[in-house]
Amino acid sequence: MSRLYGPTHRSLQDRFDTRRLADNVETRVVLTEIPPEHKAFIESRDMFFLSTIDHQGRPTVSYKGGDPGFVRILDSKTIAFPCYDGNGMFYSMGNLLGNCQVGMLFINFEKPHRLRVQGVASVDDNDPLLKEYAEAQLVVRVLVTEIFRNCPRYVHRYRKIQPSEFVPRSTCETPLAPWKRVDDIQASLPAKDRARVEREGSLISRPEYEKYMTDVTSRES
Repeated sequence: MSRLYGPTHRSLQDRFDTRRLADNVETRVVLTEIPPEHKAFIESRDMFFLSTIDHQGRPTVSYKGGDPGFVRILDSKTIAFPCYDGNGMFYSMGNLLGNCQVGMLFINFEKPHRLRVQGVASVDDNDPLLKEYAEAQLVVRVLVTEIFRNCPRYVHRYRKIQPSEFVPRSTCETPLAPWKRVDDIQASLPAKDRARVEREGSLISRPEYEKYMTDVTSRES
């Protein structure tokens, strides 16, 4: 009995004569615990893609970034990562509270390598790990059900230019996101963000923000 494949997968495998290959991959590569080499790879990453399911059953994918080590392997079955300040939607976190099934994709773009994780997530705003992540709002723990590497042949090679200045770090104050300084969004911001804008005197207009974004894009292109 396959853990991964259902009737639709089998139909395509039979159509393209890959059932034997698919079974071979599942037998050799798909694990239910995190081996040391996968642990080392995950904890070396500074980003991953998170797949969740919303209240209407629709899948969605989100980019999650931090400093290397922000995703931790707690034991052979458990992965943890923080939820940092975002745009206030709490879309991924809300999805996880409604449907705990989760997918994670870790990639090395400089030395092509891919690792996929399927699991069951829990979200906690009282997790003891919170104190170990600067400015984290929540901590997600994922109980791994399947973990397996993927063929990296279609991974394009990219090189990291610089880390994001907005990643929370215990060594310095995190800069306020530029869009939180825009005048026409102030009424929608949480009180703590409005107070910081007022304290720093850093209010900008919508045109100024659009120019800032254009300048950033131009510098990075």
